[in-house]
Amino acid sequence: MESLLIAFAAALAIGLPAIATAWAQSKIGAAGAGSLAEKPELSGTVIILVAIPETMVILGFVVAVIILLGG
Repeated sequence: MESLLIAFAAALAIGLPAIATAWAQSKIGAAGAGSLAEKPELSGTVIILVAIPETMVILGFVVAVIILLGG
């Protein structure tokens, strides 16, 4: 039973940030496409803004690994 709870905690640690990142990137991507239509020189800024939420998934993965290896 304990290993099941550890696996569930690790799945939550990576699943919830992945869902939040997908939601954030959808909003940022739509706004970025609109801004690029008006000012194409903002392409570097838009790429950075789309990439920033990915750190949540990376940190969630690190937490999941810590949960699995520590438990």
